[in-house]
Amino acid sequence: MNPSVCDRSGDIAIVTGASNGIGNAVAQQLAAANATVVVADVDENGGERTVAAIEDDGGTAEFVRTDVSDATDVSTLVEATMDAHGSVDVLVNNAGGSFDDGNPDRVTEETWDRIVDVNLKGQFLCARETLPAMVESGGGSMVHVSSVNARIGIGLAAYSMSKNGVLALSRIIATQYGRHGVRSNAVCPGSIITNASSEKLTTEGPVREEWLDQYPVGRFGRPEDVAAAVSFLTSEMASFVTGTELVIDGGLTAGLDQRLETMMYDIDEPATRDY
Repeated sequence: MNPSVCDRSGDIAIVTGASNGIGNAVAQQLAAANATVVVADVDENGGERTVAAIEDDGGTAEFVRTDVSDATDVSTLVEATMDAHGSVDVLVNNAGGSFDDGNPDRVTEETWDRIVDVNLKGQFLCARETLPAMVESGGGSMVHVSSVNARIGIGLAAYSMSKNGVLALSRIIATQYGRHGVRSNAVCPGSIITNASSEKLTTEGPVREEWLDQYPVGRFGRPEDVAAAVSFLTSEMASFVTGTELVIDGGLTAGLDQRLETMMYDIDEPATRDY
C-alpha cells in the first residue's frame, strides 16, 4: 500500500461524539494519519481527554463543545473550524445514543424526541452546515454512523428508526453533492464494546453468551474496527465510493446462526482438512 494514500496532512476533520468510544477511536486514527481533528462533544472533560491523547501521540487536535441537536451550536462549530483552518475536508457524524429506548408501545414522546434530535436531526444539522464549506473548497468526505439496527429488527424502536433515517441522509447527500466533489457514506456497526456498553454485554452471563453466539467471528466489535472503516471511507483509497453503507458487524447480519441450519437439515459441521 502506498503510504502517501493514507496520509491526511492538510485535512481538517470534524468528528462528533468524539469524547469516547467509536468517536474517540476515529479521532485518534485520523490524527495518526496527520489530519487536524476538531473534537466535538457535549462532554467537555471527555473531549479534552481525547485532544490530550492525540497531542500526546504527536497529533493536532482541538475541542469545541457542541450539542449536535442545537442548530446554533453546530453553526458555531463549523464557523470556528472555518475561521481557524479555512476548510472542512472530513465530517464524521458519530454523535448518538439510545436513551431509555424500548418497544414502540413503550417509547414516550420525550424519549422519541431526544433520540431523533441527537441521532438524526444532529447528523442533518452537521451535514447542512458543513456542505457549503465543502462545496466551496471543491469537495470533501462525510461518514455518517448508522447501525445494524437500521438493517434488521433487533429492538430499540426509536434508535432503529433514527439510524435508518441516517442512511437516507447519507444517500441523498451522495446523489446531490457528488458533482461538487463531496462523497457521503454510512457505516453500520454491530455490537461495539465501549465504556457505555450495557453490563449485560460486558459481564459474563447468559445474555452475553447468547448474544455473542450470534456473531460468526466469535467476538463483539471494538471501536478501532469502526475507526479503520471510517478512515478508509474518508481517504483517497475510497475516492470512487459514495452513497453506500459499510456493515461492520462480524457477520451478524449475514444470515441465521448456522446451528439452525445444522439442526434443520441434519448437516454436519464444516469439515477440517490436514494439509
